[in-house]
Amino acid sequence: MSSPDSSSGILVLGGGPAGMAAAFELSRAGKRVTVVEREESVGGLAKTLVIHCPEGTYRTDIGPHRFFSKNRYLYEMIEDLLGERWIAVPRHTRFYVNEKFYFYPVRLRNVIGQLGFIQSFRVVRDFLYEKVRSVLKPRKVASFGDYAISNFGRTLAEFNMINYTEKIWGLPVDQISVDWASQRIAGLSPWATLKKMIWKQGGPKTLVDSFHYPDHGSGLIYERMRERVESAGGIVLTRTEPTALEWKDRRITRVFLKNEEGVKIFEPEAVVSSIPMTHAVTLFAPQAPAHVMEAANSLKFRAQVYLFLTADRDHVTHDNWIYFPNKEIPFGRIAEMKNFSNRMVPDGKTSLFIEFFCFEGDDIWRKSADDLFRLTIQWLEKLKFLKREEVLSFHHFRQPHVYPLYDLTYSDRVSEVITWMDAFENFHAIGRPGRFRYTNQDHSLEMGILAAKNVLAGRRIHDIGAVGSGSEYFEKGYIPSRA
Repeated sequence: MSSPDSSSGILVLGGGPAGMAAAFELSRAGKRVTVVEREESVGGLAKTLVIHCPEGTYRTDIGPHRFFSKNRYLYEMIEDLLGERWIAVPRHTRFYVNEKFYFYPVRLRNVIGQLGFIQSFRVVRDFLYEKVRSVLKPRKVASFGDYAISNFGRTLAEFNMINYTEKIWGLPVDQISVDWASQRIAGLSPWATLKKMIWKQGGPKTLVDSFHYPDHGSGLIYERMRERVESAGGIVLTRTEPTALEWKDRRITRVFLKNEEGVKIFEPEAVVSSIPMTHAVTLFAPQAPAHVMEAANSLKFRAQVYLFLTADRDHVTHDNWIYFPNKEIPFGRIAEMKNFSNRMVPDGKTSLFIEFFCFEGDDIWRKSADDLFRLTIQWLEKLKFLKREEVLSFHHFRQPHVYPLYDLTYSDRVSEVITWMDAFENFHAIGRPGRFRYTNQDHSLEMGILAAKNVLAGRRIHDIGAVGSGSEYFEKGYIPSRA
């Protein structure tokens, strides 16, 4: 990059799903777009990692990224990008609790058969108790734990919701905001399971039992977007970061970008940002007010560490992914990418992508690849998944800023920062890290598209904060007819 060569146009900070969707939509409208991405490739948390080994090439997403949405426009957009490379995949997922496997979404017959009569009786008893109590003396719902117990009964809530939620967040459920329940499990209940068993066809799939997936990984969506942006004259700068956002009269006037080649000064028409909100607010010059900085500094993200294993096996399981709620098991989820698409692995081989939830700097975060492998393989052998001698190679990755931490007071602090940022005429914060809001892939894409429309309109005609805010179970969407 030259210095100080000034450029104009629309600047997109962050090449994840939200940022790339915004850039794609803007470039289709004929706008000059520059995308800035810190990593070597685009896709953010939905990128696909490529690992070359002697026996062939493996691909893995950063965790399972299936696609579902209630927004038909998104399906049409991705079909246009991918064509026949967007394949329909039957969902097969389970969770492992107390040395037994259960289907997820829950299959009533499977649960009753595995739990036995006494535990099944407790599930029904506690659920009915909470339903009666909700009429006579409603429980005060102040946290995720309160919500889970009042809607599912204590036995079922403790069976696979409370333990897994605490494992994800590293906090007791009485310290986790009820907002997490409103986003993740609102509208989900034992009644929903019964309805699913009775009415299996038509309308939105309320417990998604199939999904669409790019045949070479979810990152293919964003690589195709990058190709379209660049073919329209846009620029994608990787290994590049913003260092300052100068502003005057509530408009961003100059953005300083830095990479190994030097510094570039950008004079943007508008800035669309999906980089972590807690970092973005520190870049404003003049600095944000003290109360905004204090609010931002008190917000935290949950991080993840990953171990990717290649294996001399045709299959380990037939699951897309498996949850592990019990806390004595160190990892939280395992995905077998071959069960998404057989093009993710060489012939006759398979792989496992293993996720650990952590905070930056804690014991799991600091573990070396060798230590993490030793910790993991003893559990894989105990679970009868994989023997040590079947592992061909292992690969270690760390990822900060994965889950915005929904503690009991996060909402007011987020509101303080977002309100200040949204007051800028030409600055648009989007995406999971950009708005400190848990979003699925489809909601991030939708945020990017709506932000692009706001930029094109020259004013905020769409409320970005409203995306995905409905009190419905998040895993709900239409399945295209061609599936």
